[in-house]
Amino acid sequence: MAASSERLFKERQQRIGDAIALRKPDRVPIWFQDLGFFPARYAGITYKEAMYDSKKLFSAYKKTIMDFEPDMYFNPGHCIHTPGDALEAMGCTQIKWPGDGIDENHTFQFVEDEYMKADEYDLLLRDPSDFTLKVLMPRVFSKLGIFGELPSVTSLLMGYFGMPSLSVLALPEFVQAFEAFHKASQALLRHVAANGEYQKDMVDAGFPCSAGAITLAPFDVISDALRGMKGTMLDMYRQPKNLLKLIDYLLPNQINGAIALTKMTGNPGVFIPLHRGADGFMSLKQFETFYWPTLKKLMLTLIDHGLTPCPFFEGDYAMRLRYLAQLPKGKILGLFDATDIYKAKEALGDVMCISGMMPLSLLQVGTPDSVRAYAKKLIDVVGKGGGFVMGPRSIMDEANPGLVKVWVEFTKEYGKY
Repeated sequence: MAASSERLFKERQQRIGDAIALRKPDRVPIWFQDLGFFPARYAGITYKEAMYDSKKLFSAYKKTIMDFEPDMYFNPGHCIHTPGDALEAMGCTQIKWPGDGIDENHTFQFVEDEYMKADEYDLLLRDPSDFTLKVLMPRVFSKLGIFGELPSVTSLLMGYFGMPSLSVLALPEFVQAFEAFHKASQALLRHVAANGEYQKDMVDAGFPCSAGAITLAPFDVISDALRGMKGTMLDMYRQPKNLLKLIDYLLPNQINGAIALTKMTGNPGVFIPLHRGADGFMSLKQFETFYWPTLKKLMLTLIDHGLTPCPFFEGDYAMRLRYLAQLPKGKILGLFDATDIYKAKEALGDVMCISGMMPLSLLQVGTPDSVRAYAKKLIDVVGKGGGFVMGPRSIMDEANPGLVKVWVEFTKEYGKY
């Protein structure tokens, strides 16, 4: 790293660190949180190209960060974490992606479904490995349908006595499934390598990354990937004990996975997108029962390990602010979506660093003056006294590069303390 880049890296890291610790930095930091496919549009490639060509994807991200110079960047591997050819090789049914089921310049579409049925809680909890391999994976990946015929993993507890059960793997369908695995893994290796090179380039250019790991609240694992939103909501009424058992079972996995990733990356930030805990998804009583206890324990445990939780409070958390006020002071970077940011500042200004809430509508179809006026209000009110990082409300796919430039330049000029 050149001396000038090393100085810039330390300055930006200090600026962000001061804001998270609720101190006044030299000025309000700014970042883009999740750029999504904005870099693809900015660099002149299609979303489909970004999905299928990892080098083009990370080159576009590099150009974006180098041109706009935010104080830190969001790891694109936390958004576009699986390349299109890997998804295609496995026959992934859980999402539609640019060029596969949707237009080549349209962002992801998650396919909501019950990938785990209502009567399968006991099956999962009794043998999670068997459930994952033989039940879940055939439903999520069409090329792995034959996995439903796999012998139980526990048959191999007998050592070589259990080997005859493996004869089923000689079936042509299994050979095809393993070939799909190999093809997907090769694509993932290329993607990870390109991301690693990008991360190194960003460090060398003086830009810190916001998080080295990503994890989910246990409830969201179930609602997102297993039971679906409808199924999970029904389970809160019809089988709450089973739902709570699985939530408790998943918590250590979410904690340990995040800790392992931060050790591997050397970055203490942990991004936690929160999908189903907002005001519109469940009552306060349900939030207190199914969501908050394990989310709180997740964040407290990460903090105890010297890590920095970066929860993204998607949706409106106005009715949850008093719960968030229970968290340790100066240890969290809270990203807000639809919550009244000024109420959040009032309730949490002495608890956590607040990031957001530049409206994407302004960055897409606003005017330079309207962008400056909104940014000024955010700096004057939410940035007062420190503990604020300027950012967008959410993913910046359709933002206008010219207006983004206005926003960044104004924040750097006006946001001095």
